Amino acid sequence: MMATGMAALRAEERDGQSVRDHRALEARLARDAAEVEAAQRLRYRVFYEEMTATPSAEMHAARCDFDRFDAICDHLLVLDGRLGDGPEAVVGTYRLLRGAVAARHGGFYSEGEFDLGALAAHRARTLELGRACVDARYRTRATMQRLWSGIADYVFAHDVRVMLGCASLPGTDTGALAPALSYLHHRHLAPPELRPRALPALFRRMDLLPPERFAESDAMAALEARAVVAGLPPLVKGYLRLGGFVGEGAVVDHQFGTTDVCVVIAVDRVTDKYFNHYRRKLGRD
Repeated sequence: MMATGMAALRAEERDGQSVRDHRALEARLARDAAEVEAAQRLRYRVFYEEMTATPSAEMHAARCDFDRFDAICDHLLVLDGRLGDGPEAVVGTYRLLRGAVAARHGGFYSEGEFDLGALAAHRARTLELGRACVDARYRTRATMQRLWSGIADYVFAHDVRVMLGCASLPGTDTGALAPALSYLHHRHLAPPELRPRALPALFRRMDLLPPERFAESDAMAALEARAVVAGLPPLVKGYLRLGGFVGEGAVVDHQFGTTDVCVVIAVDRVTDKYFNHYRRKLGRD
């Protein structure tokens, strides 16, 4: 569920806030259980109170979003130093799971929905991204720069070659989502050697509209494609700008009220224009 928090990750400038946020925000990994819990509470507020996910009774009682993967993941946080330097300052989060760790603990979260067999050769150097969300007051370009700078540092530190995760479109009616699903399938389908596939019992077709509806060579089709892209969740558009692909087949996630696709990003195809941009922007070079 890499992008269930897609509405929570809009990168618009708001009220000229980004300059102030840029100076105040820090991205780093959670240092203790209290900071992880702060990330879980933020996830609960965004996914279950702001959006349409349905919590379990245990989650509702604790006001936390949690699962078995939290214990084995690294938790990337964005903190506002004006609020403190611990749990009270957490305003954004991403959950990170390396392939070597997943292999020792039953696999990736994404494998509950997708067959990742095509990625077997890259598994040890694969990073799964998930549970992305940002507090409503901090949905600015500056926050996203901090998050992506943190991910870039993590990728370089662990020699990650492939990133993946479940990216979500709002709603469970695949017919209503046909333009978006078809566009992703026809224009951004992963090459066979990097292509996840929805598990047979969960598989929903994505090629619901013919490919000529999105043909780059046709002016009207190009206009339709641009309109579809404009309506995609901001985080999904961000992954596509990084050169991301999607797997074959979608999965309906009734708990979160979304339709998931598996996004795959080959790190060696991410240009300096993006990853290194975040490092330069924040003075990391």
